[in-house]
Amino acid sequence: MSTFKAPKGTYDLLPPGSATYLAVREAIAAPLRRSGYGYVETPGFESVELFARGVGESTDIVTKEMYTLTTKGGDELALRPEGTASVLRAALEANLHRAGNLPVKLWYSGSYYRYERPQKGRYRHFSQVGAEAVGTEDPTLDAELIVLACDAYRSLGLTGFRLLLNSLGDRTCRPVYRAALQDFLRGLDLDEDTRARIDINPLRVLDDKRESVQRQLAGAPMMRDHLCAECKAFHEEVRALLTEAGVPFEDDPRLVRGLDYYTRTTFEFVHDGLGAQSAIGGGGRYDGLSEMIGGPALPSVGWALGVDRTVLALEAEGVELELAPATELFAVPLGDEARRALFRLVTELRREGVAADLAYGGKGMKNAMKSADRSGARFALLLGDRDLAEGVAQLKDLASGEQQALPLDRVVAEVRAELR
Repeated sequence: MSTFKAPKGTYDLLPPGSATYLAVREAIAAPLRRSGYGYVETPGFESVELFARGVGESTDIVTKEMYTLTTKGGDELALRPEGTASVLRAALEANLHRAGNLPVKLWYSGSYYRYERPQKGRYRHFSQVGAEAVGTEDPTLDAELIVLACDAYRSLGLTGFRLLLNSLGDRTCRPVYRAALQDFLRGLDLDEDTRARIDINPLRVLDDKRESVQRQLAGAPMMRDHLCAECKAFHEEVRALLTEAGVPFEDDPRLVRGLDYYTRTTFEFVHDGLGAQSAIGGGGRYDGLSEMIGGPALPSVGWALGVDRTVLALEAEGVELELAPATELFAVPLGDEARRALFRLVTELRREGVAADLAYGGKGMKNAMKSADRSGARFALLLGDRDLAEGVAQLKDLASGEQQALPLDRVVAEVRAELR
């Protein structure tokens, strides 16, 4: 046993369970790749200022949860707590928005870090797949991304998730709502830290999960009652497009999510089987974020879906994914010459797309066959000195026990035919 353990609030992904995480990532990415989204990968750390400006200095993410460090050169860096600000920074730095083909559609996958109190479904290191459509103000994009997320969940077999939808308005109508909300909140019995948020970002108070706060918010003014005509029309179009696509949703006028950059469309996917940590993904439109981090006006929309949370949702529903076998054929050599011959065959099988493995370390027949059974392979390919002399190998069906001799030059073709 190692002297060291994974840091508190983190986890290791190991076989065979890691195969489920890979399958979830692939299922989320698949509809994005079919819809014109290209892959982007950004560093695991960025300038602290990028997140302070983009995510918001008043958010818990920036004030309490970021892992920060100072380099030997004096730069202040942070492990990325979310993906959108990094992806937008990368797109701006590479001038992707100047290519004349807007929107720029990007998807990404990776690990993110927040210093939180560890609990099931809430870790200090977590995995997400995200998507961003940069540079176009069009409700069709908002609806497209929501539909793609729903399709990804459905492709995994999830049925118990719900979509919550809201609009947070824009720079025209939100100031009026902000003032009305501030007046309301100043009349409540709130602690000092929460009262400080009233002046910085009062919408964050609506996101407070404490029951003592939520009780007092019963009569709070709603953004939907303050939307300007443009924002109202934009939101109604998103709702109509979702309905047309057969995506059910629930209007949630208090949905603000935890980031400051959202405008207009805001949405969240929740799964009631996960208890308090019910959110499995979400996102929204962030039309002003580019300007916040020093770029031009680039209206954009995106989402991030939690891989960890999605796996927990699958477990809550009892869904078992149909995973491709890690090993389809397990080769068992008996003798050095047989080992060399089987190594050549296994290599050729792998090149032909067959998942094949080999008994290593000179194991005897009994131990090698135990390894074959544990591998989950459908077939074992046995080769000994007598077989080699006769130019054949023994192909054994590990489920039925049936065994047949195959000419060595026909093994690859026959195995492929049997498996496909």
